[in-house]
Parts: sequence; structure tokens; C-alpha cells
Amino acid sequence: MKRKHNHPNKGQKKSVDYKVEEPSELLPFLLKVMANRSRNSVKSILTRGQVTVDDHMETKHNYSLQPGQTVTVLKNKAAVKESQLIGMSILYEDDDIIVINKDAGLLSIATQKEKHRTAHHQLMEHVRLENPQNRVFVVHRLDKDTSGVMLFAKSEKMKRTLQDAWKEKVKERTYVALVEGEVKQQNGYVSSWLRESSTHLMYSNQTKNDGKYAKTHYKVIQANKNFSLLEIQLETGRKNQIRVHMQDLGNPVVGDKKYGSTGNPIGRLGLHAKVLMFTHPKTGKLLRFEAAVPKSFLTKSK
Repeated sequence: MKRKHNHPNKGQKKSVDYKVEEPSELLPFLLKVMANRSRNSVKSILTRGQVTVDDHMETKHNYSLQPGQTVTVLKNKAAVKESQLIGMSILYEDDDIIVINKDAGLLSIATQKEKHRTAHHQLMEHVRLENPQNRVFVVHRLDKDTSGVMLFAKSEKMKRTLQDAWKEKVKERTYVALVEGEVKQQNGYVSSWLRESSTHLMYSNQTKNDGKYAKTHYKVIQANKNFSLLEIQLETGRKNQIRVHMQDLGNPVVGDKKYGSTGNPIGRLGLHAKVLMFTHPKTGKLLRFEAAVPKSFLTKSK
């Protein structure tokens, strides 16, 4: 059974947009535009993840806003409705799988600090509306600050089937990365053996078989002196692979302080999972999902 999902902003307006006219921090800006609400009410709207700035979910009170940005607030009634997903939208759902478009700023799965505001928890609630016994399972992860297409399974068996045959099933996995500096070579690749330090930092090693082999192909979409927008194809899917390999290239991902970035002009990590194409394990059909490139990536690299 395939379900159609209506975009939350079609028909009845579930969110309100506010244009930023002058530099400000996020909380003071919200208090000003939502003057009819109490400070605590505005804070909880922010904490619950009901606020997006341009193309990412933002919960930080002191996040710096710049003129020209758009702040979108999901109305309380819409957020309280159980069917309303925060920081994500469902691209496809059937009896076996769910495919989502995840915003930057939303965790894929629970951490020690955050149990509920995650893609996994929200989808769990979503499937349980139909039947309390229903469950969802993470097939692959996206970092909290990476946006884009992500796949979940509706049974342990389906999760295992997808993970065990990931290489054969997945036909295309394309990312886009906004990186620092001008990448001179129009296309190329980076390969290395990746290892993890005691502080959980991944790093490249050129010694053969010393770590997990990783290969990343890239192509320049557009670039200027300060930034380049790259299309990236993964030959292997290792932890933080793109981020490490862009650092190796000398062009770290924008906003990626962990791996060599010097600034963050877009207020988020410059990494987005654009395309996921795979063969459905049950039906054998080839499915392709695409999440539009964030506007800030395009404007910075023009």
C-alpha cells in the first residue's frame, strides 16, 4: 500500500513566514514578531523545533540572523497534531519502507541528551497511529547537520535485507557539498583508508589496508573565488567520509569546524543528501528520490 503525503503547507496555512530586515539574534527577533505571545511560549516554540531559518531547523536562542533571511514558524496547532512532522517530510511510504527529506539540525536517532526530537522517534509515533505494534528501523544515518534523503525500514527483516544488500540495491547516492575555496579541477576523486581517533575524529591514512577503504568522486557544479558547489558520488559509505575527504582536498565543507572549516556563512553544515536511488527489495522496482539543493548552497557558490 502506497500512501500519498500532502505537503503541510498546501491548503490551510500551517506556518508563518517572517522576513529578516536587520541583523538580530533569533530569540529577540521572534519575541518582536510574535509580540502577542509570552517569552516562555516563544522559547518553547524554539525548543520544540518549530522554527526554521531559510533551509534548516534552528533551536539556538542566540543564532545570528542576517537581512534577507526567512524565518518560518510552524503554528502550535499544527505542531501539536500528531501527524505533523517537525524538521522533516515524508517523500514516500509503503508497507515496507519510509523515505524522508530531513532538515539540517534534526538528529537521525536518539542520543544521550536528545531522545524525542529525532527523525526515528517521530516516524515511530507516525507509524503507531495506524497500529501501536508498528515500528521503524534506521537503514543508514545522516549526520545531524546534514540534510536530505534518508531511508527507514518498517521491519527488522527489511532493515537487514537492505543493509546486507546495500551495495547491490543502491544504484545512486548523490550528495552536494558547499566547500571553502575554489576547486580548480572540474572533477576527480579522493581515496584513503579511514581510521577513528580516540576522540572520535575520523582521519585519512594512505597506508594500504590500515583502516576502512573509502573513495569519494566529485564534480564541480559551480564555483567562485570563495566557495565551490560540488556534486559527490560515494563509492563507499564510511563515517564522515565526505567531510574528511574534502579536508584532504584542501576544501573543507562549509561550517565543518571539526574537519578544517574556517567559517560558517550559511549557519549550517554545507552537506546535503540529494539523490537516493535503489531497488525495492519486495517489489523489485527501481525507486528514485531527490531533495532539492538548499538555496543557500546555490547563492554562496554563484
